[in-house]
Amino acid sequence: MPTIMHQISDPKIAFAFLRPACVLLTKAPTVTNVETLSAQLKEIDDATLQQLQEAVAEAMSHVLETTCVQSWETLRDLLSELCLCLCTPTDPGKPAETSEELKSAVLRCLDALLHAAYGDIIFKLFEPIMLPGIGSAISLLLALGEKERSRDVQLAALKCLQALTLQCDCTQEHVVPSSQERGALGSTMASFLPGITMAVSRIITGDLRHGHAVTVGAIKVWYRTVGLVMEDAQLQAGEPCRTAPPDLGRVSQLMVHRSQDWVKSTAGRLSSLLKKIISCSSAHQHWRVRLEMVELGEHLLARCSRSLGECVGLLLEALVGAVNDEEPRVRKRCEVVLREVSQRNQSRSSAQTFTDILSENLHSLATSLPRLMRTSDDQKKLFVLNVFLGYLKVLGSQVSVVLNSAAHLQRISKALMQVLELDVMDVRIVEERSYAATIETSSDSYHSYAARIQRRHFLYFTDEKIFSLLMEICRTLGYYGNIYLLTDHFLDLYQQSSAYRKQAAMVLNEIVRGAAGISVSTEAQGLESQVWGKSVTQDDLKVAVVSIMEEYTSLNNWHLITVSEEAERDRQDQQLLSPSSLLSISNSNVGGHTQTNSIQEISSSFGSQSSSPSTSALHQLNSNIWQLCIQLEGIACFAQAMGRDFRPLLMTSLYPVLEKAGEETLLVSQAALGSMWDISKACGYPSLKELITENCDYLLNDISLNLQRLSQHPQAPRVLTVMLTHSDCSLLPLVGDIVQDVLMALDLSYQHTAALFCSVLHALLKALARWFPSDSSRTSHSRDDLEDLNENPPPLECEDVDDIGGPDVKAELPLHLSVTKDIMERCIHLLSDPSLRLRLKVLDVLELCVCVLSEKENELLPMAHRCWPPLLQRLTADDPLAVLRAFRVLCTLGETCGDFLRRRVSKEVLPKLSSSLLRQAPTSAKAGPVYTHTLNYKLQLAVLQGLGSLCQRLSLGDAELDAVCEACLPYLSCRQPIRLQEAAIG
Repeated sequence: MPTIMHQISDPKIAFAFLRPACVLLTKAPTVTNVETLSAQLKEIDDATLQQLQEAVAEAMSHVLETTCVQSWETLRDLLSELCLCLCTPTDPGKPAETSEELKSAVLRCLDALLHAAYGDIIFKLFEPIMLPGIGSAISLLLALGEKERSRDVQLAALKCLQALTLQCDCTQEHVVPSSQERGALGSTMASFLPGITMAVSRIITGDLRHGHAVTVGAIKVWYRTVGLVMEDAQLQAGEPCRTAPPDLGRVSQLMVHRSQDWVKSTAGRLSSLLKKIISCSSAHQHWRVRLEMVELGEHLLARCSRSLGECVGLLLEALVGAVNDEEPRVRKRCEVVLREVSQRNQSRSSAQTFTDILSENLHSLATSLPRLMRTSDDQKKLFVLNVFLGYLKVLGSQVSVVLNSAAHLQRISKALMQVLELDVMDVRIVEERSYAATIETSSDSYHSYAARIQRRHFLYFTDEKIFSLLMEICRTLGYYGNIYLLTDHFLDLYQQSSAYRKQAAMVLNEIVRGAAGISVSTEAQGLESQVWGKSVTQDDLKVAVVSIMEEYTSLNNWHLITVSEEAERDRQDQQLLSPSSLLSISNSNVGGHTQTNSIQEISSSFGSQSSSPSTSALHQLNSNIWQLCIQLEGIACFAQAMGRDFRPLLMTSLYPVLEKAGEETLLVSQAALGSMWDISKACGYPSLKELITENCDYLLNDISLNLQRLSQHPQAPRVLTVMLTHSDCSLLPLVGDIVQDVLMALDLSYQHTAALFCSVLHALLKALARWFPSDSSRTSHSRDDLEDLNENPPPLECEDVDDIGGPDVKAELPLHLSVTKDIMERCIHLLSDPSLRLRLKVLDVLELCVCVLSEKENELLPMAHRCWPPLLQRLTADDPLAVLRAFRVLCTLGETCGDFLRRRVSKEVLPKLSSSLLRQAPTSAKAGPVYTHTLNYKLQLAVLQGLGSLCQRLSLGDAELDAVCEACLPYLSCRQPIRLQEAAIG
C-alpha cells in the first residue's frame, strides 16, 4: 500500500476524521493532543477546512477557556488569525459573508483569547506598533455590532470590545492595570475614541428591533471607553512620554497626544453624541436601558467631571430624569447615584458650582418646555417633565434659593402658564345643565359625584399622566419654595391677565397642597446630606390661603357668566333684577310674634356688573366655567391643607361654595358639590348634613341679609335651596323667619318675586316631604306614626290635636304643616299666573304640599277645596304641558283625599278627559314611531296610567266607570303604540 494518502475533500468525512481529536483536545489540552490535531488538519483540503472552521473554533475556545496564553507571539498571531476568520480577505475592516454560527464561534474564541492572556503580555497589544492591528480589530467588531442582523453576534462583538479595552464586567478573573498601565491604555484608545463613540452611538440610537440587550451593551461600551480615555486622573497626571520609534513610519500618525486642546475639542464632540443618546435612551421603554443610562451618568460624573465639563449638565439631566422613573430599581439606583454625586461635590468644595449647574439646567429646560410640549410626542413630554421634576427634587431646599432669582421664577412660571393652557372650545360644557334640587344626601353621593367629574382638555397634551406630573411639579415647588413668594407671584399672574387666570389658579391650588406636604414625594434628596422637612407653619398657610381665597371669591372672579342665553324661566328670575328699582325683603322685627315686613326700593347695580351673556363667545363662557371649577377645587385644596384649622375660614368660604352648588351649569355645580364633600372631610364633618347644620347660623344670617339686597346677591335663594337639599329637619325652625320673609314678599309683589322664590319653595317642600314622610292614607296618623314624630319632634312643635280633653280648643299646628299650609295658600293664587313656566313650578310645589299635608286630613281637605277651581282650569283649559302636570297633582289629591273629590272629578274632570282620550285615539293609531316623542302622546300615556288608580280611590259609580272604560277601549287596538295598549289594560 502507498504510504502517502490523498487529502480529504469531503466535509462530512473530514468532520468525522477531526471530531475525535477535537473532543480529546477539549477534555485534555496537552501538547500531544495538540500535535495530533495539527497533523490531522494537514490531511484535509483547504476548501473543506474552510467549512469546518466552526468546529475548530469551538475546540480552540474550549482550550483557551481552560488555559493561559503566556507567549506574546501566540497572542498576536491568534488575534490576527481570528480577525482574518471574521473579515473579508480583500477588505480587512469589513465582516465576511459567513454564517452566523461561525461568527459567534469565532467571537467566543476571541473573547476567550483576550481573557486567557497571562500577566503583562496583554499590555503589549497597546504599544504604538500594534495600533494598526488593534484598529483593524476594533473596526471589525464595530461593524459586526452595528450591521450584523443576528442579536447574538451583536452582543458577542460588543462583549469583545469591552474585553479588548480591559473593561469587561463578566465573572471571570481579569487583569487589573496599574495607573501607569491604565494611562498607556487610555492613550492608545484615544486614537480610536471618535470611531468607537460614533459607531456605538449609531447602535444605541438605531433600530429598536435589535432588542434592549444590544442597547444596554452598546451603552456600556460607550461610557466605559469614554471614561477610560477622558479620565480626570489620567489627564491630571499628564500624558506619559511616548517617543515614537523611528521604524514606525506612518504608524506614528495614528498616535494621539491628549493635550488640553484635544480634550476640549473631544469633549465638545462627545457632548453632541451624548445629547442624542440621552434623548433616545432616557425615555426607553425597557427599564434596563434606563438603568444603564443611570450607570452612564454615574460613571462619567465620577471619572470625567472635569474633562467633560460641558457634558455635566447633560449627565445630570439623564440622572434627574430617572428620579421619578416608574421602575423602583431604576428610581432607587438613581437616588443613590445622585446622593453620591452630591456628597462628592460637597467634599470637593464645589457644591455651589453643582447647584449653579442644576439651576441653569432648570432655567434652560423651563425656557424650552412650551416648545417641547407643543412638538414632542407624549413619551417625550413625560420624560421632559420627569427631568423638570427631578431637578426640583435634586435641588431640594435649594429651590427656594433658586426661585429668589427673578429670571428663574419668571421663566418657570411662564412655562407652567403656557403648558397648562386649557382647550375651552367644547360646546358640551356650556350646554350641560344640572338639577341640584334632585341630588339627595346619601352615603354614596360622594362616589357618584366623583364618577361624574368632567375631564379637562388641554391644548398641548392629552395624557392624564402628563397632567399628574405637572401637578406634582407645582406641589414640589410649594414644598421646597417660599410660600409667600410663590403665592404673591402667581397671584400677580392671576390678576394681570385673564389668559393666565385658570393656569395660575391650578398652580396656586397645588402649591398650597405641596406646602402642606400633601402628595409630595421626598425620597430623593439630591443636595442635602439629611432629609429636609417642610418649614411652612399653619400660620403661614393660613395667610396664603386667606389671600388666595379673597381673590377667588371677589366679585369679578366669582360671579362670572356661564350661560350663553337665558331660558324663559331665567328671564322671569331676571325680571326681579332688571327694573331701575328693585324690591327686597326687609325684616324689621325678627324676635317678636308679629313681624313687620316692608318692601324697600333699592337701585339696581347688577346690570352694570357684566355684559349680556348672549354676546359672550363660546370660548369665554367655557373659560368662565373652568375658572369657577378650578377655584372651587382650590377651596377644597385649602381645606385639605389646613385640616380642622380651616373651620374658622368657613364663615367666609362656605357661602360662596353653596352659591355655586346651586348653579345650573352642570360642571360648576358638580365641582361645588365635590368641594363641599372635601371640605366636610377635611374639617372633620361626617357628611354634608353636619357641615351645613354646624354652620347654618352664619349661613342663614348671610342669606337673610342678602335677600334684602337681591340686586347685589341674586344667588341667595339658591344657597337656601342647597342648604335645604343637604340638611335635616333640625334646620326647619332656623329657616322659619326667612320662609316668612319670602312668603310676605310673594304677597306684596308676586309679579316680581314669584319666579325667583318658587325654586326655594319647591326645595323646602321637597325637604319637608323627606323629613316628615306620610303614609298617604285618608285616616289620621296611627299611634306608631305619632310615636315616630314624638321621638324627633321639631323644636316648635306643640301637642297634637287629638287631645280628647280639649275638644273646643284648636291646637297649634306643627311647624312643618303650618309652613306647608302657608305655601299652599300662595300656590292657589299663583296657579292662574300668565307665565306657563311659573304655573308648572307652582303645580310641582302644590303636589308636594298635598303630600306633606296628607297627615292632617282636616287641614288638607279645606285646602283642596280652595285650590280646586284654579286646578280645574289647568286640567281643562291650559297648555298640554300644564294639563299633564295638573293631572299628576289630581292623582296625588285622589290618593290623599279619596271620595272627598268624587263628585267634582266625576262631573267636571272625567267627561273632558274621556272626550280628549277618544278624540286623540285615531291620531295615535295612525301615527308613526315619532309620535311617541310628542307632548300629546305623553299626556295620553299619563292619563291612561293614572285613571285606573284614580277611579279606584274615588269609589266611582258604574256610570262613570263605564264612561272611562269606553274612552280606554280604542287604545286596546293593536294599531296603538305598545305603551298606550299596556296602560289601557292596566
